[in-house]
Amino acid sequence: MSEIALEARNLFKVFGKNPSSAVRRLKAGESRSAVSDAGTAAVIDASFTVNRGEIFVIMGLSGSGKSTIIRMLNGLHEASDGSVVVNGDPITGIPSSRLREIRRDRISMVFQHFALLPHRTVAANVAYPLELKGVGKDERLKKAEEILALVGLEGQADKLPSELSGGMQQRVGIARALAADSDILLMDEAFSALDPLIRREMQEQLLELQEKLQKTIVFITHDLNEAMFLGDRIAVMRDGRIVQIGTPEDILTDPANDYVEQFVQDVDRARVLTAANVMERPRPVVAETAGPRTALRQMRDAFMSATYVTGRDRKLLGIVTDRDAVKLVRKGVSTLESIIKPVPQSVSKDEVLMNLFIPSVESPLPLAVVDAEGRLVGVIPRITLLAALGPGPGATGELTLPLLPMPQAEIDAVLDDGWTADTQPAAATTEEVR
Repeated sequence: MSEIALEARNLFKVFGKNPSSAVRRLKAGESRSAVSDAGTAAVIDASFTVNRGEIFVIMGLSGSGKSTIIRMLNGLHEASDGSVVVNGDPITGIPSSRLREIRRDRISMVFQHFALLPHRTVAANVAYPLELKGVGKDERLKKAEEILALVGLEGQADKLPSELSGGMQQRVGIARALAADSDILLMDEAFSALDPLIRREMQEQLLELQEKLQKTIVFITHDLNEAMFLGDRIAVMRDGRIVQIGTPEDILTDPANDYVEQFVQDVDRARVLTAANVMERPRPVVAETAGPRTALRQMRDAFMSATYVTGRDRKLLGIVTDRDAVKLVRKGVSTLESIIKPVPQSVSKDEVLMNLFIPSVESPLPLAVVDAEGRLVGVIPRITLLAALGPGPGATGELTLPLLPMPQAEIDAVLDDGWTADTQPAAATTEEVR
């Protein structure tokens, strides 16, 4: 099965008296305003793909064309030019009966203002897509109860929509879309009518549902923070055109033009950037098979007071301090095993920055960053964490472990006193732990 669930190919939408003329002139290079005598160009040459199981966010200011695009994706607006393909099947230029079939079986939509049927109970609203499919009453109401539980609305089945809060009504709208069991969900400004706190709860619940259900979601919003929080990828629109498509990190750290750069300048970076975006190379690092002399030399050369210790496959085992290593050298001990201490704090490379402040404050060393297998992939000094929240793309420079608190001369004396390389295999180099 193809990884592409939905594809838009060179879409144009012009409202007005002569759409074909407007499209022809737009293709020839005329501007949106220049073709206004033929019609209003809402969408101009928009192309993108949405991968299966992805949340693809289309965002832009009012009038940018984002809501028009989403209505073209399920045929509510007929394209003036271009095509839409759903799971390999075109939905542009097909008979209306076939379009209704695709809408019923493959695409569900969640609207901004809920669009619930006021005279029907919550359960009946949720079960409505199943009713259209001809599913029996008992079966569809049972399915509705299951989905209501999934969205946190247990015990609300017999109420009318007017008896629910705005957030609860929007949950009903999502439940109704899920009841259709379609692969693709289109969500048009689905949370914009909600209060900020409820809106945030709904965003978090959507991500929780996506973790379980792995739907393909196209989400429309004008709120950049919402786009950054929800989107696996984001398409930014301006004046009917898509000006950039990328991950939240791409758009935040590498905007395509001045418009996007101005658009993202006030975004809450702490909720978007992850540890992987700002981490630096860990140094110094030694293998667990290294001896104390090798560890001391690594620390001395890097002007650091401690070194990370990694095991097989670069898994992070702990840290060794200069003072402990000096004691082992003086005792004639040739292995590090007895002095490896637990890492004060480590974080996943996928953790967002807002969750790193407390660990950073509590850790005496820069935060160790590990991957899913526990391998050391980087470190984040506090100064880097703070700098990453500024207007620039992040901090640069070699900022790693603290400077040596032990006198340099004392360590030199230990190492220069008949120093020879430890007999254990060489320590891991900085290059190996990138």
